[in-house]
Amino acid sequence: MIYRFARPSDGPAVLAVYGPYIRNTAVTFEYQVPSPEEFSRRVASIAKQYPYLVCEEDGIILGYAYASSYRSRAAFQWDVEVSVYLRPEAQGKGIAKGLYQRLLPMLEALGYRNVYASIVPPNPQSIGLHEHFGFEKTALFEKTGYKLGQWRDLLWMVLRMNDSDQSPAPPRPIGALENPERFLFPQDHEQ
Repeated sequence: MIYRFARPSDGPAVLAVYGPYIRNTAVTFEYQVPSPEEFSRRVASIAKQYPYLVCEEDGIILGYAYASSYRSRAAFQWDVEVSVYLRPEAQGKGIAKGLYQRLLPMLEALGYRNVYASIVPPNPQSIGLHEHFGFEKTALFEKTGYKLGQWRDLLWMVLRMNDSDQSPAPPRPIGALENPERFLFPQDHEQ
């Protein structure tokens, strides 16, 4: 398996992973599957500022994870939201852990403080993955999204990093990391 940075040209292959979640699950609150062109634009836009990673095997993207803006106000610039999605046949193989083993250290190196994940319960696999990396449950918004014929709750989890009360420097964009590829080859131990 190869972990690498996503490219805009990966948009259609990444969308092939994400599309079934839109159509068939409440995991995402998105209703309409975007076009491959729109999704390629999303990948390109996010990857200018944040890490966007894919895991592929034999040229097939099995899963992806990325960070994105949490909120647009200046005071939230140290916060990001993360997402991870896998093909059904890729689940249970450690790919999500592998993606987060690469993504989370990048976010810390870039200067982010709070990493948020929003999860539609029940989703014990996702909650367990996030707890494995030190995320803690922070808020539950009850019946906040309507999808597939019913109201859904939304659980927010947070991972705190760069924990200091000092005045922080602004976080840097992914392009400011010196040798970002080094994060694609973490130590052989699990976090």
